[in-house]
Formats: sequence, structure tokens, C-alpha cells
Amino acid sequence: MRTYYRILFIVLIGVSALSCKDMTELNISPNEPSSVSTATLMTGSQKKMMDYIYDNWFSGRQALPYAQYWCQRTYTEEDRYQIRESTNNNYFNQLYVVAGDLNLIEDLNTNAETKNLASASGNNNNQIAAARILKVWLMQVMADTWGSIPYSEAFKLKNGINYPKYDDLTALYPQFLTDLNSSIAMIDVTEPAFISGDVIYGGDAGLWKKFGNSLKCRLAIRLSKVDTNWKTYITQAITSGVFTSNDEEAMFKYITVAPNESYFYRGFFVDARNDFSITKPFTDLLKGQRDTLNNKLHPWPGVKDPRLAIYTTPRSGKYIGLPYGLQNADMTSAIRNAAPSWYADPPVTLNKDFSMPLMTYAELCFILSEYNNFDKTWYEKGIKASFDHWSALNGSPIDDATITAYISSVNGTINAETVATQKYIHLYMQGTEAWAEYRRTGYPKVLLKPSEYSYAKGSTLLKFTPISETKGDLPARVKYPTNESSLNPTGFSNAVAKLQDGTNNYYSKMYWDVRTTSNPHPVNK
Repeated sequence: MRTYYRILFIVLIGVSALSCKDMTELNISPNEPSSVSTATLMTGSQKKMMDYIYDNWFSGRQALPYAQYWCQRTYTEEDRYQIRESTNNNYFNQLYVVAGDLNLIEDLNTNAETKNLASASGNNNNQIAAARILKVWLMQVMADTWGSIPYSEAFKLKNGINYPKYDDLTALYPQFLTDLNSSIAMIDVTEPAFISGDVIYGGDAGLWKKFGNSLKCRLAIRLSKVDTNWKTYITQAITSGVFTSNDEEAMFKYITVAPNESYFYRGFFVDARNDFSITKPFTDLLKGQRDTLNNKLHPWPGVKDPRLAIYTTPRSGKYIGLPYGLQNADMTSAIRNAAPSWYADPPVTLNKDFSMPLMTYAELCFILSEYNNFDKTWYEKGIKASFDHWSALNGSPIDDATITAYISSVNGTINAETVATQKYIHLYMQGTEAWAEYRRTGYPKVLLKPSEYSYAKGSTLLKFTPISETKGDLPARVKYPTNESSLNPTGFSNAVAKLQDGTNNYYSKMYWDVRTTSNPHPVNK
């Protein structure tokens, strides 16, 4: 009993002491910061964005197979356009969380109560510009994936907007351009964008400006079939200043310390999943081999691309890609064992510290070739920049004589097909951009379409057999996540109603994709 009263006395003394303090202090957790620096937000946003987009799910089981760079070694459902709804829901939500963090950087540098504190991380306007440029990059990836998405009313919970509308692409892309223009205009290149926390550019505001202008060129070329002003947008960007070398391209470099390695590496060697390999259509394109099963022509027959030895590894001295689009039962051990095993012999793309690009100088060169009516000089600059880019990632340069000989063998005809195909070769690992460019141009022609032959098993020809309806072509989009129908019912239903057949499908084309059966490669405006 005495012990009980002694404890009660101590408790009462404690309560009395606390009552003399400001009770609000009790609501402050010593383990959770009351504010986060904008530099920390930028680091987290950049890493989460790259982790989500460039991993073995969003890229490995979606964008890279859609571009036919990769396919799966055993379970081929995603290669044949059967997505997992839970994965689709998660990525839509996660990418919006990242976009929200970038929007928060803008708000903290704008609000009168927080902008002085935010300026400790760098020039306010430069931070706003860098965050907005990155947000446009991210939201364009999302728009090119799903189609119309919330943008103008997104991130406005404080304004009472709980169910943002889905912006039509006809309004969304012009708004992207407007946001890039305003961002570029506010950059002061004499001040840092970020003093710390910027993995991509180390806070260099001048490079952020060049990235913004180069990204404007990407947006412009995406609109080249539908907007007569697309060349004007590129002219404006060139005047303001675009990339001029590989040293200026936007790259996110991972590190070798867990858990901050590249997510392609982690998918293979941390998760211990040997699920993917390079495809036969892409390998054959790089080997200079034409598709005899489907009687397709090769743009440069017999020309072997030295980048093949960087993109993948040989098996028993041979470079053989996996047939694309086979059913699970047809993807036999014999077929798998002929293709490279990246788990045993990984290429540079599976390095822990692999650098993933947001946009490269080589891509810009190909855009400028197209802008200049498929100009030879910019075409050749693009190929050279691509070789240098991939050589640097691989840590071993390809000698100039080899590069010169290759360029000489692929510059006999320079037109929409050859420029688009060289851009496609360069964009390896950037499945989202390569898939979008195929939908814009219809190139390269070597990509396998539904019902075409994937593999010859003796005298039997096995077809590429999609699970979902795509109207005889690669997917035109990814279906909206199913949870949007309950989380944002009005926006979701209005967006779906505008799709072809009024259904949430894979075949409704983006408004910038004007290909038809009779005109599979439309010309620019």
C-alpha cells in the first residue's frame, strides 16, 4: 500500500509540473521535424521520381516491353498487355505524390511566410523554376502514359478542390509549354538554383535553364503532327539556350550504397529476380538482321551497331534476344537459355550506380535534325553524341574510327524513318519516351505488331498474341487506374467518356497520335 501511494504522489507531482508549462509543447514530437528544407524536398523528389519510373515494374513490365527493348523470361502477361491493377493504381498515386512535393517547393518559395526560410536553400525564383521544370517533365510522362490527367486543379486541396478535373491533352500540352516558358524566364543564371540537394545539376541554374529549353523542344516535337507552331516553339528554345554537349544533359546518378542503388539493379540483385532480357526485334535491329518471319526490311541491312555490346551481354559468344510476345507455355528453357542471362553477366545498365537520363543531348540533336527537315549534320551529331553518351556510361570509349565507319554506313538516306530509328536506338532504357515516339511517328518499322510472327519453333510459327485489345498495334495508352473511379468519380467518368468507344481501354490514341492504317507515318505540320 505504501508503494502505491508513493507512485501516486510522484505522478501527481509530475502532472502539477506539466500544468505550469505551455501545453502546446506536448504536441511537438522530438523525432519529427516541424519543417523540411526545400533542398531536402528536391533530393527526395528527384530520387522517388526516378525510382518509380525507372524500375522493374513501371519500366520493366510496362514501358520497356511496350517499346520492345525488354521482355520477360518466364511470365509474359505484361509483355502481352495485361497490367496488374494494383501496380497501375500504385504508380498513378506515387507519381502524384512526387508532383505534389515539387509543387510544395514552389509554394514554400512563393509564400511570404516561408520564402525567406526557403531562400537558405537557394534563390527563390530559381528553386521555383527548377521544381516546375521537373514537374512538367514528370507530368508529361504521366500524360504520355495515361492520357488526360488532373493538372490545372491538382494540388489544390487548400483551395477546397478535392476532386480535380482531368485536363484534355489539347489544353494540357499548351499549359506545359506555358509553365516551361514562365520557369525559363524567371531563372537568374548568376544565382544558384539550390545550394545543396540537387542531384541532377548540383544547383547550376544555367543548366536548369538549358534543360527547360531542351524539354520544350521535346514537347514541341510531340506536337509536330497537330500544331503548326511546333517549329516556333523550338526556335524560341534555341534562342534562349538548349543543350550544346553531353556535359549538359539531365542525368540522375545513383550511388553504390544500399538502399540508394539503381532500381534496375535492385530489381535483379536485391529482389533476386532474373525476370528480363533484351528482345529479339531490338537485338536483330542492332545486328543488322532483317525480320524474315514477317518479311520486314531493315533500314541498314548487314550493319552491326557497336552499342549492342554496351546494351547487353553475349551468351556463349553470341548476341541473341528473346522472342517478344510469346505465351508463357511457349517461353521454354531452351529459348531462355539461348538469350543472355543478365543475372549471371549483367550489362552496364544494371550497375548499382547507373545514371538514368531525363533528357540527353543526343535526343535533342535528333529533334533538331527533324526541325531542320531531317538535316544530315544534326543526324550525325546525334549518332556521335549517342556513342559518346553510352561509352561514358560504360566506362570505355568507342574509338573514333569505329564511330566514323558506323555513321558512314547509316547516312546514305536521311529521312523520317532513319532519324526516328536512330533516336529509338539511342533511347534504350528510356521506355516511356521511345514508346511515345513510336506512337507519334510509326517508327521503327521493325517493332512486332499483334498477330505477327514472334518465333519459329521448327516448322511452327508462333505469333505475338496480346491479352488485351489494342486494335492490331502497340498500346496507345495505359488504362486509367481502377481506384480513380471511386477516389475521383466525376473526373474519371468524364475522362473515360471521351475515350474511343467511351471505355477505359488500351487503344484510344493521344491527340498528337494521328496515325491511321492508310497513313501509318504522318508528316509534320
